[in-house]
Amino acid sequence: MDNFEERVLIKSQENVSKILGTHDKNLKTIKSYFDVNILIRNDEIKITGDKTSSQVVGKILKDIMDILDSEGEISEQKIVYLIEANREKNNINFNDILKDIVVTTFSGRVIKPKTMGQKRYMDIIATKDISFGIGPAGTGKTYLAVAAAVNALRKKEVERIILTRPAVEAGEKLGFLPGDLQDKVDPYLRPLYDALFDIMGMDNFLKNVEKQVIEVAPLAYMRGRTIDSSFIILDEAQNTTNEQMKMFLTRLGYGSRAVITGDITQIDLPDGKKSGLKSVINILKNVEGIGFMFFDTSDVVRHKLVQDIIKAYEKYEVKK
Repeated sequence: MDNFEERVLIKSQENVSKILGTHDKNLKTIKSYFDVNILIRNDEIKITGDKTSSQVVGKILKDIMDILDSEGEISEQKIVYLIEANREKNNINFNDILKDIVVTTFSGRVIKPKTMGQKRYMDIIATKDISFGIGPAGTGKTYLAVAAAVNALRKKEVERIILTRPAVEAGEKLGFLPGDLQDKVDPYLRPLYDALFDIMGMDNFLKNVEKQVIEVAPLAYMRGRTIDSSFIILDEAQNTTNEQMKMFLTRLGYGSRAVITGDITQIDLPDGKKSGLKSVINILKNVEGIGFMFFDTSDVVRHKLVQDIIKAYEKYEVKK
């Protein structure tokens, strides 16, 4: 180990225990990635090791303190994200993430991007009429799209929110589910309901559904319509066919915006059916007014194990 020394000033003594983590867990996590020594004395953190590692760890610790100043707490998952993001590119300005507020929930909780990928996703949604969020589970594709839709509705940028998914069977058979057609497709739409409940609250959501300000419906209900002044979200788009994807994209009317989300590694279409989401990447990649955000494992904001599981499957698929 080299003897380069990086020093970081501790902004608030109240945050020292949170910087360290329970039983120094945060520092141990950082040191598992970098061959450095970390020593805290009074109002300063001293990092020693090779120059590059010491400077990167110094920046990570500064980012941790920025998050603590902004949010009061920091999760282990967010620390791992900071580590992985800075290992790949050590000039990331985490303050760019912290200042962006997508929406405030009915309970007063602020929803912000948690990764640089999520921030880019929000920037694309804000500037493009049609946006695609493509990537693995846990990256916030659907939830952030719903948050952006609620924000646009509150600002009166749109008059309605329409959320839809293809009702494709993933091992289950729709015919065996009880109830009418709406009862049968509701399980497929549950993640969209959950996001709206969390952001708007149950009572507000139900009132808006009753007033037809919010519509949650299977993709088949979109056929034959022209949808004006709406924020439309197509979720699980990897399970659309080429025909369905074209049908959906051509529903867009004046004053409307659309966000299409999906994970092309989890396609449930019958054998021989091509995914409309996979095809559209090449078909529309050069069309002005359309933006693509491709998430990767560094944007996963669920339990760290989710990142590890995704990486393990990616390695397995490469070997096949």
